[in-house]
Amino acid sequence: MSFFFRMASRLRPSTPEEVVRSIKDSFLALHTRTHAKALEEVEKNISSLRLLISGDGEVEPNQEQVLQITLEICNEDVISLFVQNLPSLGWTYIENHMELLDFLVGCYKNLDIALNCGHMLRECIKYPTLAKYILESGSFELFFEYVELPNFDIASDALNTFKDLLTKHETVVAEFLASHYDQFFELYSRLLSSTNYVTRRQAMKFLSEFLLEAPNSQIMKRYIVEVRFLNIMINLLKDSSKNIRICAFHVFKVFVANPNKPRCIIEALLDNRRELLKLLHNLPTSKGDDELEEEKDLIIQQIQKLA
Repeated sequence: MSFFFRMASRLRPSTPEEVVRSIKDSFLALHTRTHAKALEEVEKNISSLRLLISGDGEVEPNQEQVLQITLEICNEDVISLFVQNLPSLGWTYIENHMELLDFLVGCYKNLDIALNCGHMLRECIKYPTLAKYILESGSFELFFEYVELPNFDIASDALNTFKDLLTKHETVVAEFLASHYDQFFELYSRLLSSTNYVTRRQAMKFLSEFLLEAPNSQIMKRYIVEVRFLNIMINLLKDSSKNIRICAFHVFKVFVANPNKPRCIIEALLDNRRELLKLLHNLPTSKGDDELEEEKDLIIQQIQKLA
């Protein structure tokens, strides 16, 4: 271990309890000491935390210690203090400690602390810079696994965080999807094809809402010219779940109603026309849902007129 880290281990708190308690105390002191001195204390304590979580480059972190740190952070509500003090810390400081966000995302794997860390993560996501970091980090892809976890409460919480990441900051999300379009929708398509009913239903419901939001119009225009996505919607129109079929219809109708359909989309619709007309005629609607009935009839007419 380097001389710097040997010195640090003697001068700074080293146990998980000591490190977390020191971080909490330094956050609480931000408004009672001179700002520069308080920030210095926060920096020292965060460095100690980083050493315990990530190691020093020569020695790997102790996983038992990492778990204990996680529990202590939750018990002491340190992330909430961190979020509350974001304005005092300043963005330069925050951007130098983004690994704390990766740490929180990883906590979904731990049954004991997943829900607490999910709540803290959603508090962080309220800030555009922090949401942007998570979206563009390797940690974001973990959510495609987390939403299918066998524990329903944790999977639902992960889905709520996933939704916040994609809806809280329109500009950030638009930029992310513009540069990660193929990668994102390849992963998302797996959710739509999941054997888990809850995953499939939640994924279809969110997609039908997300694509039809005005800020996402450019993403929608790109989505509805791809045959691979049309085929996914056609398959979901056959789903045994009424709710999934209706949500799939709301995306499918945009493929059909698009006045600038590419030839590949027209040909796919023609190839499946007989089956699609049957599926649409049998699409269940609620009594009094005149708007859905009108939309269904309009889409049926457009498919019948295709040539």
